[in-house]
Amino acid sequence: MASSGDGVVLEDPQVKWAEWDSGLASWQLCVLSLPWAPDPAVPAVSPAGDRGKTEREGAGPPSSRLAAPRDTANFHPELCLYTLGNLIVESEAVRRQLLPQGIVPALAACIQSPHMAVLEALGYALSQLLQANEAPEKIIPSILGSAIPRHVLRLLQPGPKLSPGVAVEFAWCLHYIICSQVNNALLITHGALSTLGLLLLDLAAAVQRTEDAGLELVGEEDRSRSGGPFFTLCPSSGVLVAPSFLHLTLNFSLQLACPVLRCLSNLLTEAAVEAVGGQIRFGDERVVAALFILLQFFLQKQPSLLPEGLWLLNNLTANSPSFCTSLLSLDLIEPLLQLLPVSNVVSVLVLTVLCNVAEKGPAYCQRLWPGPLLLSLLDTLAFSDTEVVGQSLELLQLLFLYQPEAAQAFLQQSGLQALERHEEEAQLQHRVRALRETALHG
Repeated sequence: MASSGDGVVLEDPQVKWAEWDSGLASWQLCVLSLPWAPDPAVPAVSPAGDRGKTEREGAGPPSSRLAAPRDTANFHPELCLYTLGNLIVESEAVRRQLLPQGIVPALAACIQSPHMAVLEALGYALSQLLQANEAPEKIIPSILGSAIPRHVLRLLQPGPKLSPGVAVEFAWCLHYIICSQVNNALLITHGALSTLGLLLLDLAAAVQRTEDAGLELVGEEDRSRSGGPFFTLCPSSGVLVAPSFLHLTLNFSLQLACPVLRCLSNLLTEAAVEAVGGQIRFGDERVVAALFILLQFFLQKQPSLLPEGLWLLNNLTANSPSFCTSLLSLDLIEPLLQLLPVSNVVSVLVLTVLCNVAEKGPAYCQRLWPGPLLLSLLDTLAFSDTEVVGQSLELLQLLFLYQPEAAQAFLQQSGLQALERHEEEAQLQHRVRALRETALHG
């Protein structure tokens, strides 16, 4: 199978685009011929609920890279689903006819197939449907009113039966639904945070078994026995997360990590999170440790994914003193500072996370200080990027407010000279002067 543009092209001489484009009912004949579709027991469509908000948007790849059908028994349904996905991309006219002709009940029935190859093809077709410009208003409400979201979450449950290809496809589907902001509260009540949190922990466990990630997912009692910070490997007996993703290749780990991190980041901004009793219920330290295992993995294998992990860390620490405490108790401030040179985007996110910690008050600033933080901030003041410098100034202001001795150390380390280069920059002038006043006069 070859891919071209936004569609997946199946190299089958019996399938011609003209045959499918000539009649809008062709997709229906194909889907209705599946042995499990349609099922009259599929729930009726109901309106979507309240709108939520997300902070991290952006789609995944324009189309998935899927394997060709692998056995003759499932060739026909796979072929239909791939072709349907291609038609969805190519033709708005087809998309306009899908809902009245019953696409949602058909997909809700197909998603119950026991065949992984069919489910992977279904994930491709569904992802194309969810990326349509009109999806938030005309398609996703119907999807949310069906059984599809519950089955998507079921297919993302970690375990030996989880198929990496299926998981990647449906994780992106979930991402598109969440970014639509149609009714994220519904997904949260269906257990999306729990499912995604387990995926995060299992991804980290799988990475740890294949890479020297430096952190271990252990409990409090195991950490006390290990007698050291988490940035050295703890005894393997301390692992508490079942390695159900041992069959997951590093390539699939990278592919799956991106949509999982985006889904979690966006869901954590929802007010409904508090309504269900908190954020991710697996122990704050385990979540933070898992995230840092992935961050180190990204740094080594694919640095472009670092912002995804740091955005989640930002959302975890923004309103949660307990996650900030975990960051400090696991001695992860220095590893976080080591990411500052990667890029300006990464620098801003690292500094924002540190601001989240510092703004929690004197006790948190006291644990940030002393250490390598001041020297790292003096280095960032030499950056030319105004956003990086501005975030550094904000963090210094918080430190001076809650930890006065930090201001004295700043003055002793020629901090005022570091500020001088930004005095004439319009976007930074006010903050530079305010910081100087705080450093000199408290």
